[in-house]
Amino acid sequence: MTNERDVAGKNPSVLAPEEVTAIINGSHSDPFAVMGLHEGGGQFYVRGFIAGAESVDAETLDGKPIGKLKCLDPAGFFAGPVKLKSRQPVRYRAKNAEAEWTVTDPYSFGPVLGPMDDYFIREGSHLRLFDKMGAHPMTHEGVDGYHFAVWAPNAKRVSVVGGFNDWDGRKHVMRLRRDTGIWEIFAPDVTAGFAYKYEIVGADGKLLPLKADPFARRSELRPQTASVTTPELEQAWEDADHRAHWSTVDARRQPISIYEVHAGSWKRHPDGSFYSWDQLGDHLIPYCVEMGFTHIEFLPISEYPYDPSWGYQTTGLYAPTARFGEPEGFARFVNGAHKAGIGVLLDWVPAHFPTDAHGLGKFDGTALYEHADPRKGFHPDWNTAIYNFGRTEVVSYLVNNALYWAEKFHLDGLRVDAVASMLYLDYSRKEGEWIPNEYGGRENLEAVRFLQTMNKQVYGTHPGVMTIAEESTSWPKVSQPVHEGGLGFGFKWNMGFMHDTLQYFAREPIYRKYHHTDLTFGLHYAFSENFVLPLSHDEVVHGKGSLLNKMAGDDWQKFANLRAYYGYMWGHPGKKLLFMGQEFAQRAEWNHGSELDWWLLEHHTHSGMQRLIKDLNHLYREKPALHARDCEPEGFDWLIADDRENSVFAWQRRAPGAKPVVVVSNMTPVMREGYRVPMPGGGKWREIFNSDAEVYGGSGKGNAGSVEALNEGGRGFGAIMALPPLATVMFEPDS
Repeated sequence: MTNERDVAGKNPSVLAPEEVTAIINGSHSDPFAVMGLHEGGGQFYVRGFIAGAESVDAETLDGKPIGKLKCLDPAGFFAGPVKLKSRQPVRYRAKNAEAEWTVTDPYSFGPVLGPMDDYFIREGSHLRLFDKMGAHPMTHEGVDGYHFAVWAPNAKRVSVVGGFNDWDGRKHVMRLRRDTGIWEIFAPDVTAGFAYKYEIVGADGKLLPLKADPFARRSELRPQTASVTTPELEQAWEDADHRAHWSTVDARRQPISIYEVHAGSWKRHPDGSFYSWDQLGDHLIPYCVEMGFTHIEFLPISEYPYDPSWGYQTTGLYAPTARFGEPEGFARFVNGAHKAGIGVLLDWVPAHFPTDAHGLGKFDGTALYEHADPRKGFHPDWNTAIYNFGRTEVVSYLVNNALYWAEKFHLDGLRVDAVASMLYLDYSRKEGEWIPNEYGGRENLEAVRFLQTMNKQVYGTHPGVMTIAEESTSWPKVSQPVHEGGLGFGFKWNMGFMHDTLQYFAREPIYRKYHHTDLTFGLHYAFSENFVLPLSHDEVVHGKGSLLNKMAGDDWQKFANLRAYYGYMWGHPGKKLLFMGQEFAQRAEWNHGSELDWWLLEHHTHSGMQRLIKDLNHLYREKPALHARDCEPEGFDWLIADDRENSVFAWQRRAPGAKPVVVVSNMTPVMREGYRVPMPGGGKWREIFNSDAEVYGGSGKGNAGSVEALNEGGRGFGAIMALPPLATVMFEPDS
């Protein structure tokens, strides 16, 4: 029980004038110690601050009068004894010349968080912080309201302010849990839909800019930056079969073809406004089903203030951006995608955060989420702050966020952005601009431990979820288990494949024979990780041009090159990823400010490219040889790897119990008649794909549907075939 002081010697409800002034000015460091209901001198009494009131009566929650309070300061400070036999919440009936209203006293409620929360938070093992931190509706001690909790250990005072208290930081000053540095308060009678922020006074006594809630589950639409009280997410999930499938299979041996999407520019309304999640569900999900993609990967959808950042400068990791509607809309989208057999992946950004005043930067007046030393805490490439991965609370914040998306929204996976920038202390830094680790090296050991922890928790608690690393260096064992010394990711983007192949196809065919290894070198390391082959958004922005315009040659050759490239990629070991618009060969590079150039589909060359991707996806999914050993060397054999002069490549894809598939690519515009290709077996081999088919916009050259592989004695089996110009063809045994 709080130790009260009887300032007047007789009335324990009276406070020292300096404490009354501190309450009125919002400078009192612990209002719970003096405000609300207390017991002393053999009776209960209350103290309340109700700005604007001229008279105040105290009541029980059911409206029973329990005492008339005395005004101790005209600013609205009232106190007095009340007729109660036990501790309970109280309500004030306030009046002035113009109005009468009631106020439920927030200081008459006990805490919500408990000692076990403190223990697990301090230990860093709390895996349900998203249910404890931020703003959550609840019934507490018989009253409906919202519980607010925020971490700000170095603050002198923290208040929650919002539309429910006139943004007045004196009305809901929070209780500090000293063991954890978390401030909390139950705000009675608060309902959903209120904008709110935290008003924080730093240790130096200075008032900071109002801060959005780091754990907010909903935010205002930009340019507004407040968090919003929202109900707990309720979704009638209908995806049990989908989740059961992915939780019981080895994802490395499943067909995974990812359609990378920027939700704000896939399609837009005629007036330029965004589609809502429900509208995206009506259009994007059926499109991906028809196109044969297995997954949709969204560029970051966590709340972010600046559209041109595409979501990579996030200020609200727990809140789906308000651009596309309420969080429930996103849950409905995921549910609809799962019902259609489509997985949903999110681009996730734990590497850095922007320094917007309402965000995480200097959150309590100190470098709390970031490193104080700019040599570790500032990212020179993006002018952003870097998370302090050595701090238990920061790691918990990020790990819980990964778990939050998996649990609350049934996400199928996270593609983790900019992993390389996390792993190296000297990333994009010159000599003297970085601090070596404890062993004198350049590896960020704290970030390594964070990534390992995140992956262990995600895979340990959600076995159907995958994590994918965008990691551009040769860091070992990115996609190997943590217990084997790996980072623990399920997959890694193959940036080398993207670089080498795009470099090759940008060259005029006459010079390709001098760069033959651009397409063969990747097989030296193709199985060192579980790779995703990405043709991502990064390759079609900032003046880089579209994939079509990266191709060499005139317009016909550009299309033929791109069709051959796609055939090569879908036949190559590794999961597939294609950024939106490239499936129909968008001519312009991607512009986040408008929708894709869907009108191009009126032209056969573009609609043919779209048909090609559709057929490749379905072929990839239907033929186990093309996907079941994507990550294992047993699924690949070169048939022709060294025909530099003709720029021809041929290989076999295979899987146990499945028909093999032979892939042959001719990377010159020369039609090659009578070309011999070694084959894995004899007999008739059916042509199951030809990127030069007329239906795709090609010239229609080919092998009339099949080739015959003959036993050539000591040379094994071989087939004489026609190789269309700038084309990839695929064959499988006819029986």
